Amino acid sequence: MDANSNTGWRERSLRHVWHPCTQMKQQAELPLVPLSRGQGPWLYDMAGQRYLDAISSWWVNLFGHANARINAALVEQLATLEHAMLAGFTHAPVVELSERLAALTGEALGHCFYASDGASAVEIALKMSFHYWRNHGQTDKREFVCLRNGYHGETLGALGVTDVAIFRDAYDPLLRHAHVVPSPDARDAREGESAREVAQRAADELEALLQARHGQIAALIVEPLVQCAAGMAMYDTHYLTLVRALCDRYQVHLIADEIAVGCGRTGTFFACEQAQLWPDFLTLSKGISGGYLPLSLVMTTDRIYDAFYHDETVRGFLHSHSYTGNALACRAALATLDIFRDDDVLNANRVRAARLTALLAPLATHPRVRHFRQRGMIWAFDVALDTPAEASAFARRCHAAALARGLLLRPIGNTVYLMPPYVLDDDAQTWLATQTLAALTDTLEAH
Repeated sequence: MDANSNTGWRERSLRHVWHPCTQMKQQAELPLVPLSRGQGPWLYDMAGQRYLDAISSWWVNLFGHANARINAALVEQLATLEHAMLAGFTHAPVVELSERLAALTGEALGHCFYASDGASAVEIALKMSFHYWRNHGQTDKREFVCLRNGYHGETLGALGVTDVAIFRDAYDPLLRHAHVVPSPDARDAREGESAREVAQRAADELEALLQARHGQIAALIVEPLVQCAAGMAMYDTHYLTLVRALCDRYQVHLIADEIAVGCGRTGTFFACEQAQLWPDFLTLSKGISGGYLPLSLVMTTDRIYDAFYHDETVRGFLHSHSYTGNALACRAALATLDIFRDDDVLNANRVRAARLTALLAPLATHPRVRHFRQRGMIWAFDVALDTPAEASAFARRCHAAALARGLLLRPIGNTVYLMPPYVLDDDAQTWLATQTLAALTDTLEAH
């Protein structure tokens, strides 16, 4: 087999690798892309073809592939400690990372509990909330609330607070169901209604539920500002302000799932900062390690932590993962935070975002485009199709059309989105904008 051939690697992968979020039979129509390396915002296949990674490899790769500074940090860490159990032990990377994250919240969220993936972090937050109320003698508070079309992961506990049918329905008999309340998605505005008014209407319906069930509800979980798997549903910050007040009034925890929207993606390091508030629990994963290694964590308050601090072991939070606080992953996260600080990334991204938004103007005015929107380093638009059933086929066709142009896009139904790494120079931004428009044109003309 030619080492530089795509074909042989595709065949070997299809024979032995069960790929995620994939109907494997469809890979015969849309062949796998065997990657050989990455550099900056680009991925390269075995034949040398390059692809601009416009979705940060599922939203994780913030500072480009093979980043020299993160690489150097990991090489240094490899020479000292790769991993050790965190039960009964600690190490410099996990301590330093926890301190720096707490400082970014002004110590409002001063305690970090670590895991390996986003869904696990969500389950930790749900368990912590329930256990907090149990430790306070409020054992009836065992229900949860999530938003319509919200996504929080695909393990059974996380699926219980996920309202995306394609992920949830097959496993519905296994789930503990949450209450589902309206999303503040600004696309749902009625005629003459503002995004802020949509947020108010959604919060009013949440309050009606909390009035009736607050004695049984432990927590509300939200994706702050952008519901990503819902087709990049964006909403007004006023909603977060309202739900924080409602959770305080009715004694319900607020869980902010910032797995996809944290780490600068919405324009501030934490999305909740834009509403000038902190939740009771905040989950991070994806970009926190720069896209290098699996890492997730739950940040929480002194009040939550103190509820578990007791002489009785059973009142402690008895949850563990083998790779909790992995030293290499924590060192990658520290290097990621160094880049944020040293390169003034948040301010640089504001300039980058303004320029790319201007370059995307032809898409915003395209006759088949609806709801062109942007927040921070996220862009999205919906494509008008003849029937809802066309959305799945459109996503596959658009993905293929983009790959043919050297661009990695992965539409969600009829929603095309861009979540590129924070390292695009002017030329790459221009190329991204022109090729996205061209891929859309190719897709629509081929239909």
